[in-house]
Amino acid sequence: MSKSLWLASTSVYRQALLQKLTTDFQCAKPDVDETALPGETAAELVVRLAAAKANAVAAKLKADAIDALVIGSDQVAVFNGQILGKPHTEKRAFEQLHSFSGQSVQFLTGLAVTDTATLQTHTILDSFKVHFRQLTDAEILSYIKREQPLNCAGSFKSEGLGITLFERLEGDDPNSLIGLPLIRLHQMLKSAGMDLLLHG
Repeated sequence: MSKSLWLASTSVYRQALLQKLTTDFQCAKPDVDETALPGETAAELVVRLAAAKANAVAAKLKADAIDALVIGSDQVAVFNGQILGKPHTEKRAFEQLHSFSGQSVQFLTGLAVTDTATLQTHTILDSFKVHFRQLTDAEILSYIKREQPLNCAGSFKSEGLGITLFERLEGDDPNSLIGLPLIRLHQMLKSAGMDLLLHG
């Protein structure tokens, strides 16, 4: 590849996902304020932050004359119109999961690719919905005790035991649920001149 590939994230989950496509990339932590703007929707927030993360890293690389494509991503979980935070306590995790029983949670992921040569950024919004089955209090308590999802938005890890909480998943790419929609990412990188299937 003539251009290098960078991930504007230090998330081990996003790194592991990108490694499904290629191991030839580097990571950098973007210095971005993730506070929502007044009146900003969840969808607007994740797309703006994905672009801001990619742009922040791309600007530093351009200053160092590094020719690269930079990936930025941001995700929120939404339930009843409200953005879900991390529970931090077992009590709050129980409250979140109890409210999800028989309901659905939507994950919105903003994805951005910035070319350091032009500083042009392309963005997309990916949506994925998780439908929870009817959960008993005992199941919820057991899940929280076993997996301790206290630093996960929505109080569950879909890549782990959290899969047992669901009735079905609805979306184009299950990777987007973990934070990086690989189908759309491959398409975006290919459009930017980097085909990881041929040169990964």
